[in-house]
Amino acid sequence: GSHDTMTYCLDKSSAVSGNESKLVKFLNKCLPCIVHPIIMKWSITQVLTVTEQLEAGVRYLDFRIAHKANDPSMNLYFVHMVYTTVTVQDILWEILRWLETHPHEVVIIACRNFDGLNKRLHNHLVACIKEIFQCKLCPRYVVPTLRTMWHLGHQVIVSYEEEGQLDKHCELWPPIPYWWGNKTSTRALIRYLERMKRMGRPGKFFVAGINLTENLRYILVHPFGSLKKMTLQSLPCLKIWIKQQYPGPKKKSINIIAGDFIGNNDFVKDVIELNTKINPPLHC
Repeated sequence: GSHDTMTYCLDKSSAVSGNESKLVKFLNKCLPCIVHPIIMKWSITQVLTVTEQLEAGVRYLDFRIAHKANDPSMNLYFVHMVYTTVTVQDILWEILRWLETHPHEVVIIACRNFDGLNKRLHNHLVACIKEIFQCKLCPRYVVPTLRTMWHLGHQVIVSYEEEGQLDKHCELWPPIPYWWGNKTSTRALIRYLERMKRMGRPGKFFVAGINLTENLRYILVHPFGSLKKMTLQSLPCLKIWIKQQYPGPKKKSINIIAGDFIGNNDFVKDVIELNTKINPPLHC
């Protein structure tokens, strides 16, 4: 999985998201030439496009969806402190085009952290999802084995964090729990993930996020840093942790693993190779 999938196309001229703190908005308004570049450095979590991520092997997409304040249109964007240049609809069509050329691939789309969406906009978003993917959407009453999904022609599982929409649409799956450590150090993040594992895995899909998170103190101590530098420094230790994990239904098993800058350090390869621990590779 890729954490904050769409941050590769954040809009440099965008206003700050309505969900951000009043302090961040105030500083950005008063000192935009200083604050806005800092916001950009700590907001970008991916550099590969969504198609490049899919080509790299990512199958869980983390979509944070927003409607811009004071925008009279129905356009929806992705957001991580600032908004993206592309709309949600454009990216859904891009995913569809990729799926049509890869008919045996299955993608999980997690629609989360809605910013500025009212009931009307939620209805509009769900209608777009259903119109674009149609019979490729896997209903939540289907047990999604690959064999079953291939047989039925399903390629997309959409989890949706708005409970009111779940009651109306069987094509939407419940929110997928995301283990977010909110840590600035690799050791603290690994301790958090191990503590979550001891508590026992959820019964269905869940995500272990191996992404570090900055805070104001960290940014002030690292004035020339960025989220990318922070992440790349942590990857060697996190690579060791990933290789130690086991997939499957046991209490301490891992399901989806999502990270930042997924094109670096064999992250996708290491995650996929975990499957050989329960399904030894076939030698044709």
